Amino acid sequence: MSCPSAIAFFDLDRTLIAGNSAKAWVKRQVRDGRMPRRQAARAGLWMGLYHLGVADMPRLIRGAVRGLEGDREAELAADSAAFWRDELAATIRPGAREAIERHRSRGDLLVVLTASSPYLGEAARGALRMDAVLSNRFEVRDGRFTGAAVEPLCFGAGKAVLAARLAARHGIGLEACSFYTDSFTDLAAMEAFGEPVAVHPDPRLRRIARKRGWRVETWGPPPG
Repeated sequence: MSCPSAIAFFDLDRTLIAGNSAKAWVKRQVRDGRMPRRQAARAGLWMGLYHLGVADMPRLIRGAVRGLEGDREAELAADSAAFWRDELAATIRPGAREAIERHRSRGDLLVVLTASSPYLGEAARGALRMDAVLSNRFEVRDGRFTGAAVEPLCFGAGKAVLAARLAARHGIGLEACSFYTDSFTDLAAMEAFGEPVAVHPDPRLRRIARKRGWRVETWGPPPG
C-alpha cells in the first residue's frame, strides 16, 4: 500500500474474534497434557482479574515471557499457527470483516494491535488480509527465547506508543487513526486516537464510550 492517509487499528480478543485467545490456549494446553490443571486454574484466575481490571498485567506478561526461556521460537510459532487454524479462525466476527473492508476501500492501512503474541497476531493478519501487526514481542537468540520481553509492552498505554511509532513512519498522526477494541483496559490507548470505537464493550468501557460520545458497535457472533 502506498501513501495511506489513515490507519485503522484493531484489537484481537473479543473484537476481531468473539472469544479470548488466552483462555482458549490454556484449555488447549491442558487438553493436550502440556499444562498442569493447577497452573491452568491460576492462569484462569489471572484472566478473570484482568477482565475486572485489577490484575497487574505488565507483570504477568513479563512473567509469562520468562516462562518461555529456552524454548524454540519455531515450535511456538508452529503451535500458534495450528491453534489459530483449529480453534480461532472460525470465531472471526462478521462485523469485523465488514469494518476491515470499509477501511480497505478508503485506502487505509490495516493493523492488528494486540496484547497477544506476534504469532497469533500474524495468523489473524493473514486470515483477514491486513497489512501489519503490533503485539507483544519476545527476545530471541539463536532460535530460542531468552525469557525477556521487548519493551514497551503492547498493553494499555503501550499500545498507543507502538501505534504512534508505526503511524509516524507513514507520516500520519494518531488523530487521523481509528482504534477498535472491547476492553476498558485499552482506555489509555483509545484516548490517543482520533476515532476510538468500542466494539462489544465491557460494561465500564460502554459507560465511558457513551459519556464521551464514542461510537459503540456490535459485530455479531461468528457464523454457526
